[in-house]
Amino acid sequence: MLRTQRHHPSKAALYVIVWLTLGLAAGVLAGCGNREPDSAALSVADACEIALTPHSAGADADRTIELLIETIHNAGVRRGVHLERLGWAYVALARQQYDAGYHVLAEQTALCLESQPQQRNPALLLRAHALYSQHRFGEAEPLARELASDRGLPVDYAVYGDVLMARGALDEAIAVYQRMMDLKPGPYAYSRAAHVRWLKGDLPGAIALMKLSAGASGSHDPNAAAWAHERLAAYELQAGRADLAVSLLSTALDLLPDYAPALLARGQLLLAAGDAADAVAVLEQAANLNPLPAYQWALIEALRAANRHDRALAVHQRLMSRGAVDDRRTFALYLASTGQAVDEALVLARRELASRRDVFTLDTYAWALCAAGRVDEAQVASLHALREGTQDARLHYHAGVIARQAGDIEAAAGWLASAVAMQQSLLPSERAHLKREFAALRDAEMHLPAVPPASDVVFHSVDPHEI
Repeated sequence: MLRTQRHHPSKAALYVIVWLTLGLAAGVLAGCGNREPDSAALSVADACEIALTPHSAGADADRTIELLIETIHNAGVRRGVHLERLGWAYVALARQQYDAGYHVLAEQTALCLESQPQQRNPALLLRAHALYSQHRFGEAEPLARELASDRGLPVDYAVYGDVLMARGALDEAIAVYQRMMDLKPGPYAYSRAAHVRWLKGDLPGAIALMKLSAGASGSHDPNAAAWAHERLAAYELQAGRADLAVSLLSTALDLLPDYAPALLARGQLLLAAGDAADAVAVLEQAANLNPLPAYQWALIEALRAANRHDRALAVHQRLMSRGAVDDRRTFALYLASTGQAVDEALVLARRELASRRDVFTLDTYAWALCAAGRVDEAQVASLHALREGTQDARLHYHAGVIARQAGDIEAAAGWLASAVAMQQSLLPSERAHLKREFAALRDAEMHLPAVPPASDVVFHSVDPHEI
């Protein structure tokens, strides 16, 4: 059953209200819009009070949370065990309801849990995961490192590798994921290994490993299974197998009918096929479930393709009002791509780069520099974004445009040709711009290389037990 868009305050909004009540938000309000709160400013008592305050989450979730909180109040010496369960229940709600406020509640639960005897490692894992999910990677890294060093369970290596990847330390992340794989091969290790293979340009390897992840994800964890099928669909689409991608997305939605990432991917496929009306219906559903900038951007493009310009303008205005708070990296990319508020795009991209230095953040920074007319700097950042060999249409499209503006026509032709081979994953405005860039190269009487089909790219073979 389709959930309609929520109109009550999110848990993040409730959290801010609590901070204001405690008088701890002045530093946040005085600073920049995306400044992260300092968790250390909260006492254990404050964290416990926030974690154990009932919140409206829907009937079934409310009852689960209420029962856990009631159990914690009566648990005595076993209080820590139930606090840990409460924290992970908040994490599950964040995934199910696409409400990042629950990650904040999970963080407060972890701070409360840490005060309990013999609970430091469980608290570290919960807190590192919550901080990572809030994109507070700099705070998460030392916690995850300590956890992996002191305890070294597969889940500890998982969160540590995730943080390292976000921080741009991909080679270190690979070594950490390898430890996870050695200790416990399974769907979570396979999916991370698949993503690493894809980042390194090994599409067949990524597909093979993500198939293992999708096949090993049982019905007991439909979120993990749906995620694996959606990511596998993206890889198959890049390989030129659109029909298979559609089938995989259908499987993901059979597992979780309200799975927003699969709805977003299905809507973008419909849009790429020229079916704007159906794309609007699916993307409206996706954006209602998860109103992050990536969803609203795709919906805007679909609405414009369907000639529903008034509605597109309304979604655009909503995106402009919330984008910098909800996801500054994607919002910076949107501003740079549409040529609006390019100075703000650059500020947001630079701020994101301070905590996250993966290839996509570097690409966003390069694209914002390009939009601001700082082409030489943009080319340097773009080359850094391409350093791992990632085969991604948007990365290569941006690299080609930046190279052309920098006067490196040969490099521009190569990157743009590569982007064309994968253009089915681009939005309509991006494909249109890509086409114009090719026209500009033709006007310069450059000989463009033939565009190879994506499936012709050959990489080394895959051992599923080695990343």
